[in-house]
Amino acid sequence: MSEPAEIQRPVRDDSVEQFGYKQELQRSLTFADLLIYGLIFMVPIAPFGIFGSVYQGSGGMVALAYVIGMVAMMFTANSYAQMAHAFPMAGSVYTYAGRGIHPSAGFLAGWVIMLDYVLVPGLLYLVASVAMNSIVPVVPVWVWIILFIVLNTVVNYMGIEMTARVNKIMLIGELIVLAIFIVIGVVAVAQGKGNGFSFDAFYNPETFQWSVILGAVSIAVLSFLGFDGISMLAEENKQESRQIGRAMVAALLVAGALFIVQTWVASMLVPNTDALLTEGDPAGTAFYDAAAVAGGGWLAVLTALATAIAWGFANSLAAQAATSRLLYAMARDGELPRFLAKVHPTHRVPVNATFVAAGVSLLLGLYMSTRGDGIALLSTLVNFGAMTAFLVLHAAVVNHFVVRNRSTDYLRHLVMPIIGFAILLFVVINASIAAQTIGLIWAGIGVLILIVLKATKREPELAGMEHQP
Repeated sequence: MSEPAEIQRPVRDDSVEQFGYKQELQRSLTFADLLIYGLIFMVPIAPFGIFGSVYQGSGGMVALAYVIGMVAMMFTANSYAQMAHAFPMAGSVYTYAGRGIHPSAGFLAGWVIMLDYVLVPGLLYLVASVAMNSIVPVVPVWVWIILFIVLNTVVNYMGIEMTARVNKIMLIGELIVLAIFIVIGVVAVAQGKGNGFSFDAFYNPETFQWSVILGAVSIAVLSFLGFDGISMLAEENKQESRQIGRAMVAALLVAGALFIVQTWVASMLVPNTDALLTEGDPAGTAFYDAAAVAGGGWLAVLTALATAIAWGFANSLAAQAATSRLLYAMARDGELPRFLAKVHPTHRVPVNATFVAAGVSLLLGLYMSTRGDGIALLSTLVNFGAMTAFLVLHAAVVNHFVVRNRSTDYLRHLVMPIIGFAILLFVVINASIAAQTIGLIWAGIGVLILIVLKATKREPELAGMEHQP
């Protein structure tokens, strides 16, 4: 009876036992599952919702902003890939900083990225519920929030395989809608609708300025956030550990290509380019207006409905799963309450962490739905938390490989992390004042907690660290 077990689990280079942990989560995910998860987390149609903001910010060169954004995030994907292979465990930046630098650095990195992971499901539920309310006004926003959260929590509770199956279905639906828009949009441009065929979305000498483009990139990179969530599933990956990094890079390339094509087509269909450049897109309907030019009102409604479902169900489903894995990883090390580390004996998921993530999203979504600036505030906080944690990630790569292990692979372990760090530092510095203020307050609270832990002799420790270099 032992032979099937040997076939199912060959000699691995990523066993968590070598780091002092017990394998509790179900290893069932393939490279395709990881790739699909990353694409769902990023949302292939993410630009639908922020197209107008990026268009205005880039002086109309929205496709160029996404090209640069994709290249910029590739440096971060490289750092994730290196650390995911060295430490193939759940926890993402928390794990990588803790083991690549010091457990205290890991705690602070986990605390900061928690601002991203814990808040992002609430943001997604809120955006989707507002969109659904605009389509079906008789159902209030708070009802949509509850419906989305209950549905996603049930799917995540049933296990990672159920989540993976649902992800595949949702991804197919998003790609179908995207294909419909691109085909109809290209035909419309060929028929002379919109502004005519041009490459102005990639380069327009009349509006091009590096400061303008880089400012727009800081908005566009929001569409790429989520590829890092793949690293949260390291202990549920049934193939070699390098598949985590490969899935991240592949997800970025595929999503980036889709972002570039759809924004290029949409830019040629903007009904009033001058107004969009000067007045912006306060209602968030610029993409849907372009869709209406291409195919009429039905295409505008289809793209708006697809955005609501993609954000409120598909993306938030992946976000809730990633959040629960972060809480699980930190609780397993005793840096959050231990009850969050409980794994369901049948479904093999961090059950308590899943419910807590759902509860936080519910309270946050309901409260923010009463604020006029709820969506804007949550967006800036999510962005700030992710970018700050990525800075620590790049530092962890350099420290672990170059300083600690004397690596001579300077391209992947020194040059690329430094470039990635510089790009992200620009984004953080240019974040909104509100995001900087609240983000620094949140980080300050984390520092105070760390000081208390050290004072009470309960400072962060990671299992098996005595065996690490």
